[in-house]
Amino acid sequence: MEEQRVYRSRFGKSLETHTLKIAETDLALCLKPGVYQQAEVGLKNYIIELRTKLQTYIAGDNQFAATHQPYQVAADAPEIAREMAKAAAVAGVGPMAAVAGAFAYYAGEYLHQFSDELIVENGGDIYLAGREPRLVGIFAGKSPFSNKIAIKIPPRLLPLGVCTSSGTVGPSFSYGIADAAVILAPSPLLADAVATAAGNVVQSDRDVKKAADLAAGIEGVCGALIICGKKMAAWGEIELESIN
Repeated sequence: MEEQRVYRSRFGKSLETHTLKIAETDLALCLKPGVYQQAEVGLKNYIIELRTKLQTYIAGDNQFAATHQPYQVAADAPEIAREMAKAAAVAGVGPMAAVAGAFAYYAGEYLHQFSDELIVENGGDIYLAGREPRLVGIFAGKSPFSNKIAIKIPPRLLPLGVCTSSGTVGPSFSYGIADAAVILAPSPLLADAVATAAGNVVQSDRDVKKAADLAAGIEGVCGALIICGKKMAAWGEIELESIN
């Protein structure tokens, strides 16, 4: 996993990059120079609070973490659990499919008071905010497209979640074999959940269009890029650029 995080050294030079790791939550935080020291303690406490609330809820409702299907949470569930379940239900997957996107989003929302330009990355799931265009490079395992292309993100789309699911890279569970199912949505939770749903569809390289069409049919999604081996399908706000 550490080898795969080499991409963190390639974040834009206009922002300072910091990391915050609390158990499974492993965040890269890109902010305007000189502001992270003001935010660090508060952010750490906030992430610990969110994790504690979510873990406490899961301890009393273990189906929440176990199911791969849409799930109705209890009325007194913490906000993060409710929002995860809501996004996952739209995508047709289980709530934990939105967990990485959730922590990227909540960290980003907290940090926005300190920096109007920011990038938060959590296990390859990204929350972007600001007024600057961004390039998001695509890592797709052994696909020939891996590390060769990037998605151009214009300022008009920000804030934006850019989330990726893979059946060939990383520890996350997938029913499919997509090398990368990348979803763009204003909500990082929805982008994360739909990335899982789209990735699940890819049982062979012939399914890339089918997966992109699934994402296109979900309200709130604004772009999809699906890669499996030498095949690629794109829909929506996807503008690609070659990178070295």
